[in-house]
Amino acid sequence: MTTRRKSRESALQALFSIDMHNGPGPLSDEEIERLDRMIEVPQASRDYFLELVKGVSRFLVDIDQCISDTSSNWKLSRMSAVDRNIIRIAVYEMRYRDDIPPAVAINEAIEVAKKFGTEKSGPFINGILDNLYIHFIRNGQAKDPH
Repeated sequence: MTTRRKSRESALQALFSIDMHNGPGPLSDEEIERLDRMIEVPQASRDYFLELVKGVSRFLVDIDQCISDTSSNWKLSRMSAVDRNIIRIAVYEMRYRDDIPPAVAINEAIEVAKKFGTEKSGPFINGILDNLYIHFIRNGQAKDPH
């Protein structure tokens, strides 16, 4: 398993915990440190884990709006918490990380879904993220894939 995959999996666990206990929203540094200790993120994965958790937290309103705008028939509240947070991580990578090609963000989301979601999670997440990427292209928000 790659270091970044482990970071994504750990970030999913942290964001899922936040979603279930506190509700989504910006996190304080103390809350992030508590999650870091609770999940026991390996040192090699820690920096990217923190980037993902802080980034999704910081841009959550925009990320959720993007998802809502493109996921007709699926309100965020109806999505499973696991799927919702995997999608949030991928959208953060697609919109705010210039070093991650959208195809990689989508593929990684599907792989994480295979481990943490249901048998329907992979195709569901793939459909949502493909629609989002098309939305980003149409609105001139997509990153150059090369």
